[in-house]
Amino acid sequence: MSTTTDIYEYRNKEELLRSASELKSSFDARWERNGIEGQLAELQDLEDLMAQPDFWDDPEKARDLSQKKSALEKKLIPWKDLHRDLQDFPELVELTLEELEDSDAAMHQLSSDFAQIEKRFEEVQLAEALLGKDDGLNAIVTISSGAGGTESQDWAQMLLRMYTRWFDRRGFGYETLDLQDGEEAGIKSASLLVKGESAFGYLKSENGVHRLVRISPFDSNKRRHTSFASVHVAPEIDDEIEVNIEEKDLRVDTYRASGAGGQHINKTDSAIRITHLPTGVVVQCQQERSQHKNRDKAMKMLRSRLYELERNKREEDAESRSGEKRDVSWGNQIRSYVFHPYKMVKDLRTGFETSDTESIMNGELDDIINSYLKSIAGDPAAE
Repeated sequence: MSTTTDIYEYRNKEELLRSASELKSSFDARWERNGIEGQLAELQDLEDLMAQPDFWDDPEKARDLSQKKSALEKKLIPWKDLHRDLQDFPELVELTLEELEDSDAAMHQLSSDFAQIEKRFEEVQLAEALLGKDDGLNAIVTISSGAGGTESQDWAQMLLRMYTRWFDRRGFGYETLDLQDGEEAGIKSASLLVKGESAFGYLKSENGVHRLVRISPFDSNKRRHTSFASVHVAPEIDDEIEVNIEEKDLRVDTYRASGAGGQHINKTDSAIRITHLPTGVVVQCQQERSQHKNRDKAMKMLRSRLYELERNKREEDAESRSGEKRDVSWGNQIRSYVFHPYKMVKDLRTGFETSDTESIMNGELDDIINSYLKSIAGDPAAE
């Protein structure tokens, strides 16, 4: 099988055709499950309708239908092209082996061609997983340390570094909304606004508890410790989405901002903490020097959290990726990071694992995130 960096070299025609047949079966199952035939029929109906001479008599309706047609085409063309190429691949194998006298060169070429088909299948699955209502939005990411004091606070800071490096790799912009330093090391919590195409769609994979096993750098006896931190991801909703928040349901606290920001920011109680009493949701912001601006940003964070919370209540079987608050402790983790006695990062939802812990902690998260997205592709509860 191919990966993002290597091409698997097939040894003979039979092995290659067997893999192609397995891929086609998987593709056909997704084709049927997603109702692609019905959507192609819908696209044909739209094309026939747009060909009518009176189509533009109602300009507003015509624009809506034109936009619908464009969206369907964008989604379906990769499916159609891949369906055709999978159908034609066995014939391509025969023709290539006939035309190229050097069988090794022929198998190399065919292996490369098949790797491209595999890659395109991965891409349509990822696109499928990013079709949720809010997937195209920016994301508000909150990292919180769990029980364990300095150990978990250091782990929360390590996760913050891991994600910001991934944001840089993806070309996502981000700004810190709130940062609470730990007493001795690390952070108690951090909230960031992440901006980029489908930021929430990708980052929804990170919702949950992350578990670390390592030899503690804070333990003079060099004992192994287990630490927990939670990651919560909510879509940044715009002002057009109504979320009912009553002032009587809010407790607003001010406090002196901490961390970087200059002397002025630390001399005034400019930071804001808002607690939504009915749900227990707490948001904080200390990025701005103005208390008023911090309150505005905190309210935006609260609206996003409450919107997501309500959405999750409608998804009975989506707890593992909903972002609802869970105990930051044993039994609730979505991913384990083991640094000792061996090296492994394993996603407990998909089974994805790697021994390259250094790359993961340096923000090389595409493979582990994509494995989750492919696992939920076509699952309505994931949208």
